[in-house]
Amino acid sequence: MPISPVLSGQATYPFVRLNQAAAARRAEGLEVIDFGMGDPREPTDPRIIEALRNGVRERMGYPAAVGLPELREAVAGWAERRFGATLDPDTHVIPTLGSKEAIFSFAQVVLDIAGGRDTVVLTEPGYPVGVRGAQFAGARVEELPLLESNGFLPDLDAVPAETWHRTALFWVNYPNNPTGVTAPPTFFERLAALAREHDFVLASDEAYTELWFDEPPVSALQLDDWTNLAVFNTLSKRSSMTGYRSGFVAGDPTIIAALKQFRPNVGTAPQEFVQRASVVAWGDEEHVERARASYAEKRRLFLELFRRVGLRDAGGPATMYLWVATPSGVSSEAMATRLLENGVIVAPGAFLGDSGEGYIRFALVPTLDECRSAIEILEGVL
Repeated sequence: MPISPVLSGQATYPFVRLNQAAAARRAEGLEVIDFGMGDPREPTDPRIIEALRNGVRERMGYPAAVGLPELREAVAGWAERRFGATLDPDTHVIPTLGSKEAIFSFAQVVLDIAGGRDTVVLTEPGYPVGVRGAQFAGARVEELPLLESNGFLPDLDAVPAETWHRTALFWVNYPNNPTGVTAPPTFFERLAALAREHDFVLASDEAYTELWFDEPPVSALQLDDWTNLAVFNTLSKRSSMTGYRSGFVAGDPTIIAALKQFRPNVGTAPQEFVQRASVVAWGDEEHVERARASYAEKRRLFLELFRRVGLRDAGGPATMYLWVATPSGVSSEAMATRLLENGVIVAPGAFLGDSGEGYIRFALVPTLDECRSAIEILEGVL
């Protein structure tokens, strides 16, 4: 039976491996406190749940790919309040089923392999979905390392001219998963200028812009010129709504028009009742502030632990993640295995890319009580 060679060549999705490790330990009747996968466990605001319930009717047809006007307007209103960005709900915004499926399929929208635009550039370590989507689309994939010595920003000067000529799509993710760093406005300005000069699409995955502990991160939507720009955001992290699958793409009207043409073929907007709930979520900041405060407290406890035991926090001031350097001579997988043996699951940095070796990632998603329990365990292990 024929199977796609791209599919056959894929390694097991990293977070499936983490889930399998957790399940194996639980099957032995042992405790597991899971900091591996970034699936928020903060409660979804009751007003959002109420809007979801109220949005269910006796009969509901297929949701249109362009989404409800009310949802596009809610996204535009949020972008104006948060970033000072003026989005036209009809031409600058399209809803998506979260951001994962939109990120995975986006290369299919912009690649022109026959015309020589066959390359997707991404950064690593990072979220693996963009790479895999590019591979399934038949793209050449170029990965730029995120190194601590460069502030976990890609070295744009190291990109060969030939790569710029072939690039159709350049992915960035700030605030960054897994490092937690934010990018300065000058970085977005330079990369956007390169996108216009070489005529590729700059795609900015901004799923973590609302989880910050110092000052609000910037967005590519704050650029003066949105030519060749597509910004992806989601309610998954901001509003603890991973199971709802609700996000959006915003930016260059030409790209949004292409997505309106493409998306009815492969997917649609979220179900209408999810869209109704999403309108409430984008219109409220109180629940986001509560979530930020919860993550900040968990972050504080772990940073104090790391100081006590001599581990170095290498990451930045945003996201739900802590990016922690392993002790000298200890691999990320060895470190993660050692913690797993004691009931604490973290993600080895090497699972997220070659440049992640030497680090482990804590996703601060367990409850505060679970975090305190994990700290007690780690105090005697690290």
